[in-house]
Amino acid sequence: MGEAKRKALARQNDVVALDTFGGRIHVEWNPSAAVTPLGQLPFFIEFLKVSGLFDAWVEDCPLSYQSNNASEKREVLATFLLSILAGHTRYAHITAIREDGIHPELLGVKKLVSEDAARRALKKIDESAGMAWLDEHLGKTTRPLLSTPWILDLDGTVKCLYGKQEGAVVGYDRRKSPWDNPKKPGRPSHGYHSALMANTRLALRVEVMAGNETAPKHSMPGIWAWLDAF
Repeated sequence: MGEAKRKALARQNDVVALDTFGGRIHVEWNPSAAVTPLGQLPFFIEFLKVSGLFDAWVEDCPLSYQSNNASEKREVLATFLLSILAGHTRYAHITAIREDGIHPELLGVKKLVSEDAARRALKKIDESAGMAWLDEHLGKTTRPLLSTPWILDLDGTVKCLYGKQEGAVVGYDRRKSPWDNPKKPGRPSHGYHSALMANTRLALRVEVMAGNETAPKHSMPGIWAWLDAF
């Protein structure tokens, strides 16, 4: 076999066809090149399409607009999805992905929304309805795994807060409790109570509490209600 033919076959082996919401695409894979932060996202988008998880998540979202000029619900949720996958932790970080001309189309939307539109969208969602929506769809991806014996691992952590946020409360005195803000003692914080499947790093549930509700007893009502739902 000639050298040119071998190279042609190698190039064919490194091209992968994927089904996305924007149609069928071909991804050329170069094993020797550096991987970008979102380089493997098209493969995850194909998983969302084939499984139907993204369409069902968008369809069941309790978000609705009355204005004809409002953003589409799918655009809002696609923005949140891409922002979270990019590792963003603030609304302002959404600006960094708004000029992305590839991934929004793969998710079936023409554009991403601004940080202000994303913030207003969350305000329009009723809290109880929003929690039920997210719990239901998170359960679809984790509940089948819980049919085998597993260990529930509960872990709490403190998140330092800046600015005015709901539940931003100064924790207990660090001299009396280890649950005060470890990095900035005396500053407001949130308490994150996580439920994990031990040894798998699979997050099953997260309860966000005020900064002075870091003790495990504060998250137990939600944990017991979650377990009883099975």
